[in-house]
Amino acid sequence: METSRPDGRSPGRVTIRHVAELAGVSIATVSRVINGHADVSSQTRETVQRVIRDHGYPAGPRSRSGRAGLAWADQARSGQTRTGQIGVMVPLIHPGCFAEILAGAVEALYEQDLQAILGPTRHSRARELSLVGRLTDGGADGAIIVLPEESGQEFAALAAGGFPVVVVDPRTEVAEGIPVVCAAHSSGATQATRHLLELGHRRIAVIGGPRGWVATEERLRGYHAALAGAGVLPDPALVRYADFCLEGGRDAAARLLAQPDPPTAVFAFNDGMAAGALQAAAARGLRVPADLSVIGFDDTVEAAITAPALTTVRQPLAELGRTAVSLLLRQLQNRSLEPLRIELATKLVIRDSTAAPGAASER
Repeated sequence: METSRPDGRSPGRVTIRHVAELAGVSIATVSRVINGHADVSSQTRETVQRVIRDHGYPAGPRSRSGRAGLAWADQARSGQTRTGQIGVMVPLIHPGCFAEILAGAVEALYEQDLQAILGPTRHSRARELSLVGRLTDGGADGAIIVLPEESGQEFAALAAGGFPVVVVDPRTEVAEGIPVVCAAHSSGATQATRHLLELGHRRIAVIGGPRGWVATEERLRGYHAALAGAGVLPDPALVRYADFCLEGGRDAAARLLAQPDPPTAVFAFNDGMAAGALQAAAARGLRVPADLSVIGFDDTVEAAITAPALTTVRQPLAELGRTAVSLLLRQLQNRSLEPLRIELATKLVIRDSTAAPGAASER
């Protein structure tokens, strides 16, 4: 036997117009509630959600590509309030590596009809904690945090509290159970070092980032693995640490090149420090690559416009951001997260800054 709905309508398809009429609001307001927009009062939101629960409105938010938008409709029907906003926290907008990760994440969120709340942390732990506090206090449905300063314990506390978080390129090891997206640092460094070895270099210096950082330690591991594979003993005098900035790379390279037995090649652990190494070589009157080969890591836009153009290891920077969004959405949908750590492949890009050791630099 056919039964009526509480509003007296037959049990046909309930439309967004029906929901708006029953809630006493506009169609646009219903759409904003369904899509998790924040510009709706709590009383209006609750009224619309109650009508949706009572009358079974089946439509969920749509992404701009026409697909059903994640779990937002289910959350509306169950009475959970979603903002439709995701926090994206990065240390800085510049240099290019952070900008490209951010661009990938924002584009992926846009495709799902979600908004990004941008929070530059400027490598400040206090600022990062403040921003996370605002996000978890109803400001967002989850967060993507790039190169965070927070400790693993703090991330564990966020997860225990039910706030979805994905970490991109962690500075230090993250507590078990927190989803992580990063590049394959070790294999990328192995590719770079092996390239120099195949060219004939044996005194290969490295300029790492800060000690203890995951990227630094894993790239060092890849460097040592390539040396071992070629039967070359590592020389501690050829290892320097800097700050992933151009000036730090320049200073570290200057010290390496001032040694009595200087390297014939320098592998810097990012493109900025590699550009600094190019400057240090020029200051000493060395020609790159005839007298010194230089290789970087990241393949940011600057790598192709240095003189000479920089051989480097390409990280899939934008894809890191997109993958982080995918993992976060799986959490919001209460779907399984296996694996919890995703490493994206790196690729060596050979340009003009590497060559076989010149006769003047042979030992």
